[in-house]
Amino acid sequence: MTRRRRQSKSTSTSESYLTAVVANAAGEIVELEGFAAVGMAGPLRLPLTVRQARPIPHGSEFMFLPDRCPVVFDIDAGELVTLHENPYAPGEPVFPVAAFNSPGYVITWLCCYEENAGADFLPLFSYGAVGWHGEGFYTAVQQVDRERRQDLRLMPRKKVEGGVRHFQKQMPANRLRRHLEKCALEYGCPAAKNFFIGRCEAPLPTAPACNARCLGCLSLQKDSPIPCSQDRIDFTPAPEEIAEVALAHIERVPDGVVSFGQGCEGDPLLAAEAIEPAVRLIRRQTDQGTINLNTNASLPETVARLFDAGMNSMRVSINSLREACYAAYFRPQGYHFADVMGSIEEALARGGHVALNYLNLPGFTDTPEEYAALAAFLEERPIQLIQWRNLNYDPLRYYAAMDAVAAHGTPMGVAQLLKRVKKRFPNLKHGYFNPSLTP
Repeated sequence: MTRRRRQSKSTSTSESYLTAVVANAAGEIVELEGFAAVGMAGPLRLPLTVRQARPIPHGSEFMFLPDRCPVVFDIDAGELVTLHENPYAPGEPVFPVAAFNSPGYVITWLCCYEENAGADFLPLFSYGAVGWHGEGFYTAVQQVDRERRQDLRLMPRKKVEGGVRHFQKQMPANRLRRHLEKCALEYGCPAAKNFFIGRCEAPLPTAPACNARCLGCLSLQKDSPIPCSQDRIDFTPAPEEIAEVALAHIERVPDGVVSFGQGCEGDPLLAAEAIEPAVRLIRRQTDQGTINLNTNASLPETVARLFDAGMNSMRVSINSLREACYAAYFRPQGYHFADVMGSIEEALARGGHVALNYLNLPGFTDTPEEYAALAAFLEERPIQLIQWRNLNYDPLRYYAAMDAVAAHGTPMGVAQLLKRVKKRFPNLKHGYFNPSLTP
């Protein structure tokens, strides 16, 4: 997208607002001076000021939203307006522009828009509010993790390709290594790239199957109009293949993390017959490194077995600590919300590190009911970390799905939610990435 400046009426109060931006049919981003960007959070629509945003983080991308009309704030009139055409070029259609922000930043306000009749589902991204101020774009986010684990500037393609060649020679027959090559070179997966260049966290995808049918599943959208973001792994690596990749990473990276449960697979608990012996193989050779499980935590007995084998970290994906809302998103197949809680208890009882992969959407996650459920959970189960993740799903469709199963009060704002959680639970850590447990 390219940017074009539009002249407009002047206003003495416009300096504190983010200038609204929209896209034209050619995909060019256009400033609408005299109009402010508007953030959305459930029923709330708010003109955004500079104090509510920050310069857009490096690596963020802009999203053009078809079949939708931008909602902006007319500063002189003091009211919200829905634009069907460019106010400075009558007859020229305009479309909302959203920001898909870099890892480590949680969205505090969504891009505000209205759907046209018959609008298709949005693809599986998050849609942050964005505007213009001074000489750059601003977006409504709050930084929750400063680690540069997925900063693409630190992953030059030539270095990744060199790592690929190295491991082709070191483990020529390893199918998991071959799968990670595709992830790194075709899909641009930062985790796979990190394996090949020897830094941070390496992925260990293992599971072709899953026992949930998440609305926002990245690798399988059965009977859904939403396209998948990536292909799911279609085999389960042997324990020896898993251990070979994991040990290669742990030996290269002193504080390395290896993780089962990636976007290109189902749930790793369903591949425990391969994972458990793989973990034991790893631990026979080293007590170093963090072996982590990203999971829906549906099988408490299996979780217990994996921790007994030597796994020491688990991240549990959750959108809500209310059972009805959880079930409406995850759509569990053969397990219940109580099983998720049981798995967390099994991990904690074994001294494991437990984090929530907390899928955040302004206007839902920051409602009083969601905060109360989260606080009650944290009181009962003292986990160590919340990873604040942006929910990659069509916002209006998500609101509808949650409203169908539960009542929601007025959102308090994501920034206020974070403040309340930090004040009430001062020992709880907040971040985005799986931490290294190496001393």
